[in-house]
Amino acid sequence: MTLDTVKHATETPDAEQPWAALGLKADEYARIREILGRRPTGAELAMYSVMWSEHCSYKSSKVHLKQFGDKKPETDALLVGIGENAGVVDVGQGYAVTFKIESHNHPSYVEPYQGAATGIGGIVRDILAMGARPVAVMDPLRFGAPDHPDTRRVLPGIVAGIGGYGNCLGLPNIGGEVVFDPCYQGNPLVNALCVGVMKHEDIHLAQAFGAGNKVILYGARTGGDGIGGASILASETFDATKPSKRPAVQVGDPFQEKLLIECTLEVFRERLVSGIQDFGAAGLSCATSELASAGSGGMRVELDDVPLRDNTLSPEEILMSESQERMCAIVEPANVDRFLEICEKWDVIATVIGEVTDGERLEIFWRGEQIVDVPPRTVAHDGPVLNRPFARPSWQDELQADAPTAERLKRPAGGDELRTAVLQLVGSPNQADKSWITSQYDRFVLGNTVLATPEDSGMIRVDEESNLGVAIATDGNGRFAKLDPYTGAQLALAEAYRNVAATGAKPLAVSDCLNFGSPEDPDVMWQFAEATRGLADACLTLGTPVTGGNVSLYNQTGAVAIHPTPVVAVLGVIDDVNRRTPMAFAEEGQLVYLLGDTADELGGSAWTQVAHDHLGGLPPRLDLERERLLAEILISGSRDGMIDAAHDLSDGGLIQALTESCLRGGKGARLVVPEGLDPFVFLFSESAGRAIVSVPRSEELRFTEMCGVRGLPATRIGVVDGDSIEIQGQFTLPLAELHEAHTGVIEALIG
Repeated sequence: MTLDTVKHATETPDAEQPWAALGLKADEYARIREILGRRPTGAELAMYSVMWSEHCSYKSSKVHLKQFGDKKPETDALLVGIGENAGVVDVGQGYAVTFKIESHNHPSYVEPYQGAATGIGGIVRDILAMGARPVAVMDPLRFGAPDHPDTRRVLPGIVAGIGGYGNCLGLPNIGGEVVFDPCYQGNPLVNALCVGVMKHEDIHLAQAFGAGNKVILYGARTGGDGIGGASILASETFDATKPSKRPAVQVGDPFQEKLLIECTLEVFRERLVSGIQDFGAAGLSCATSELASAGSGGMRVELDDVPLRDNTLSPEEILMSESQERMCAIVEPANVDRFLEICEKWDVIATVIGEVTDGERLEIFWRGEQIVDVPPRTVAHDGPVLNRPFARPSWQDELQADAPTAERLKRPAGGDELRTAVLQLVGSPNQADKSWITSQYDRFVLGNTVLATPEDSGMIRVDEESNLGVAIATDGNGRFAKLDPYTGAQLALAEAYRNVAATGAKPLAVSDCLNFGSPEDPDVMWQFAEATRGLADACLTLGTPVTGGNVSLYNQTGAVAIHPTPVVAVLGVIDDVNRRTPMAFAEEGQLVYLLGDTADELGGSAWTQVAHDHLGGLPPRLDLERERLLAEILISGSRDGMIDAAHDLSDGGLIQALTESCLRGGKGARLVVPEGLDPFVFLFSESAGRAIVSVPRSEELRFTEMCGVRGLPATRIGVVDGDSIEIQGQFTLPLAELHEAHTGVIEALIG
C-alpha cells in the first residue's frame, strides 16, 4: 500500500477518502481542500476530523460561548482566562489557583470504570499543564432511574473508576453531586473537576515559541486504545446502528500519571520548559497543532520517534490515539539533557520528536516522507462555526403552565401527613445520604482538606502557615433548566455561589460544564442558547468571570435528550480556613435563623418529583442582588464569629437542609413556623437566596443588627436542642428515625 504523502495527495486529487466515516460533513471536507489547495493526506484528514469534531472545535457552541468574553466582569483576580488548558485566579499572598471542570459522559457509558477513571486523569493533566500541583478533585454525576438495571451497571463502575484513579494519585475528592433522573438513563453524566495551586511566577501556557526549541513527548507509550475516543464519542448521538459510536475507550494508569505529575513539577521547578500541553481528546493532533498555533506557528515532527505500545499502528492512528498519561513539552536545546535526566529519574519515557521552526506550517514526517503540511491554526482554532437554528420549543408553554399548585397536586396537610412527607423526601435517592459513594473516595489525603462532602463546598488549605484557603462547589439542576433554561443556568450559578459563601469563602470565579442533547435539534439549541445567555448575564452581575470549562453535546439516545444540565463550579477564597463555617449544628441552645424570603415556589422541586413524579411550572424566582447580599452576610458572619453553622437552602427546601445540619452534628432542633406562612411551604419550598444559620446567643444582637442594616430578612425560627426535629404544633421526628430513613438508600437500590 502506497504511503499517502503530501506529494501523493497532490498527484491524486480525485482519490476517494473516508471523510464521512470520520464524522466530517461534505462542506467541511471541501473547506479542508480549499485551505490546503489540494486534497488532504490520510494523516491530515485524521487530524482535521478529530480537531473539527464537536468535542474539540465547539463548532455548534462557540457563537454562544462568545458571551462569556463579551460580558466578562471586571476583576483583578483573573490571571488566565478562557482559551488555555484551565483558568487561573489570584488568591493572594503570591498564590494562584487553577481549576476546571470537564465531561467524560459517553466513554463512561460505554466502559464505566475506564471512562470515569480517564475523565479524572484528563482533568488532572489540564491542571498540571498550567504549572500547578493538583490538590483536589470533584465529581458531579448524573444517573438514570436508581432502580433501573443499567444504572446498577454503570454507577458502581463509574464510582470505582473515579475512586480508583483519584485515590491512586493521592488526590482528595472533596465534593460533587449525585443526581438520579430517568432522562439520564442512556446518557449518564460524568463531570470531573480538578483544582491546583502554584505561585504566580509558575504559570505555564500551551505555546511553542523559539525556532530550534525541541518538542519532547513524555509519559506513557502511544497505543491503540481510545483512537478517536472522546472526540468521536462526544460528537454524535448514540445510535446502535453505527459501529463507529463504540470506539475503544481510553485505558488509564494512575501510577504512570503520578510519576508524570512529579516529573513535570520537577522540570517546572528547574525552569526547563518554555511551553507545555497535555494529551487529551485528539491526542497528538491536538497537542502539536495547539502548541504551534499559539506560538510562532511552525513545527516539524518525526512521527517515527513516537514511542509505541503497538508497532502496527498507522500514522493516522498514532495522530488520533488518545492514550492517557502523556504530555508534550517545548524545551530549549540547552535544557534537553537535564529534562531527559529528570524523566529518567522518575521512570518516565521521554523522546524528542521534533522542533519548533521559523515557518508557519505544522509538518509531520513518517518513514522519511512528509505526511502532514498544514497551517496549524486551521486545525486547532479555525474550525467550522455553525449558526445552528434554534427556536423556543412548542411544548415549553404547556410545560410551564402545568404549575404544581395546591389544586393540581395534593399537598400534605396536618402534622401526620407532613411528617410522612418529610421521611419520604429525606429517604428519596436524590436527597438521601451519599456516603456509600463518597466513602469510596479518599477525602483527606495530603492533609490539607478542611471541608469535604457532604459540606456545602469543599475547602482546601493553600498555605500551611497563613491558613489561606480556597473553597469550591459544583451545582446544577436539570429540572429547573428544563422548565426555564435561562433561569435554570442562573440558579445553578447562584447555588454554587451560595454554597461557597456558606462556608465563609468569597466567590471569585466560575468554570462550567454545559451538558445538553443534540445541537441538530432546534429545541436543544434553544435550551443551550438560553442557558449560556443566562449564565453569562448572571456572572456579569455577580462579578464572577467564567475562566473556562467544557461543552458536552449529543447527550441523548435516539430522540430522547437529557434535561439541559449546565453544571457550574464556583471557586472562592478564604483568608483563614480556621474561620470556616461548617454545616453541622454542634451547640445546644444556639439560635436557628432563616435568612431570605420564603414563597410558594415548588416548580421543579424535589417534593414534586418524590411525591408526584411531576415536572412543570416555573423554577424559583431569582434575585442576584439578594444572592450577593446573602453571601456578604454569610462571609461576614463567618469572619467575625457571629455564626457557628450555615447551610444553604436548595433541593428539598428547609426541611432537607435542617435534616442534614442536625444529623451532621448529632443535635436536634425545635422550630416554629413563622406567622402567616403555610407549614408545607415553610418546609418544602425551594425559594432561592436562602440559608439557615445557627447563632450563639451572645452574638444574636450583633448578627441581627448586621442583617437589618444591610436589608437582609433574618427570621428567628428556632433553637438547637434535643435529639429530635420538632416543628411545633405539627410533628416531632427523632434523629434516629431520620437517620434510618436517610441512610442506606443508595446501597439498597444498587444491591
